[in-house]
Amino acid sequence: MKFYITTSIAYTNAPPHIGYALESVQADAIARWSRLKGNSTYFLTGTDEHGGKIVRAAEEAGQSPKEFVDDISGKFVDLKETLDLTWDDFIRTTDQKKHWPGVEALWRKLEEQGDIYEKEYEGLYCVGCEAFLSERDLENGLCPNHKKAPEAVKEKNLFFKLSKYQDQIKEAIESGEMLIEPEGRRNEILSLIKNGLEDVSFSRSREKLSWGIPVPGHDNQTIYVWCDALTNYISAIGYGRDEKEFKKWWPADVHVVGKDILRFHAAIWPGMLLSAGLPLPRRIYVHGFVTTGGEKISKSVSPSPSPSPSPRPPLSRSKSLNNIDPGKLVRRYGSDTLRYYLLREIPSNEDGDFDIERFEERYNADLANGLGNFASRVSTLGEGKDFSDFEVDGEIVARVEEAIADVAKSVDKFRLHEAVARIWVLIQYGDGYVNEHKPWESENQQIIFNLVHLLHAVGRLVEPVVPKASAKIGKAFSMEKGRIVNVRKIENLFPRLEK
Repeated sequence: MKFYITTSIAYTNAPPHIGYALESVQADAIARWSRLKGNSTYFLTGTDEHGGKIVRAAEEAGQSPKEFVDDISGKFVDLKETLDLTWDDFIRTTDQKKHWPGVEALWRKLEEQGDIYEKEYEGLYCVGCEAFLSERDLENGLCPNHKKAPEAVKEKNLFFKLSKYQDQIKEAIESGEMLIEPEGRRNEILSLIKNGLEDVSFSRSREKLSWGIPVPGHDNQTIYVWCDALTNYISAIGYGRDEKEFKKWWPADVHVVGKDILRFHAAIWPGMLLSAGLPLPRRIYVHGFVTTGGEKISKSVSPSPSPSPSPRPPLSRSKSLNNIDPGKLVRRYGSDTLRYYLLREIPSNEDGDFDIERFEERYNADLANGLGNFASRVSTLGEGKDFSDFEVDGEIVARVEEAIADVAKSVDKFRLHEAVARIWVLIQYGDGYVNEHKPWESENQQIIFNLVHLLHAVGRLVEPVVPKASAKIGKAFSMEKGRIVNVRKIENLFPRLEK
């Protein structure tokens, strides 16, 4: 079975922060679980590199837009190694060979359907959102996401007839053809559609925005960022240049996106696909924000000053974490630790707070004392023993199968924090089994083999969460024809952190 999963593509106006790492790690874990099930999996991520905000950021940095996005995009590519990501492709919207043909092909489809028209528009434009906002979108006259007043803009643009497709989009969501998870986000977008979808500006004057893809047949217009950016999900897999590859993977099985861009993915994007006669994505999983002290971590909201001197700069509990580089955490604690915290501590469907003290508590309790200690205890007991003639007890088999089934159900519902917690319940069971049977006293080989089998299963289950530790556990086992023959001692996976 094929499984196509995407993240949203990161906007390259600033380097990645820990909030972006959350989405990357979530999508990566889902992709890894898919591969463990034996699915043919394709995982796409990338960067969104056009728009007025990019031009402004480049000017402030004293660079050309191209130099600026090349530098920032490279930092997002580097996250593959930093966070142990397994994406199969990284799409860039400045890629004229891979991305532009798909955008141009889709634009022509929209035109053929009569869904592109020209009109003069006057409205409120938020540079941070790269979107026009209505008065009802604002909070005290400010964009709720960027805390800035939008600019008044008046110009002649090309518009997409999104309103034409609102009933079809509503039906697709209500029928489950396009599932929106969690339920609260589904209700949110249905409420928005009920209030009426307005047609969307799909171009800007090239006089005001030259950094972008020219509109086919309209040399004085630039394709607007959302029409450009959203198309990445199909351009990367061949739309407009490789029909066979495109049909192999589309529709997407999961789009992983943040709650702040739900409207674009659950309303505008489906409208574009319906206009072009293309299938809708099967599911859209919407995650919350990483916060510090209840405040969203963002590239575009200035961090609040710390209320007190940080005892451990720069990784303090204060809101100065607003722009933290995930690489700093990885260099200090390891990629497995950050992945574990993001998947376990941050509720998958809600906002979750990043707290450095909690981060270290999770490390010691769950990784050092939990997985690390269990792996060390069991491998020490089993080291040098021959298990080629042993069969695992039924109770252990049942416990493992139950855990695998529970994890699969939680992942399917995009409740990743529950999936991770369920794996650690199995680890706790293993620790309890050791304490109950005290195999170091009896040297009961069957009990030891049961534990070795359990550790082997845990090592596979944790691979989407802590891949480095999983690999070390896996290398400790000698296998013959799918059977465990013996095990080598596993060194301390997660040395305890001292205060």
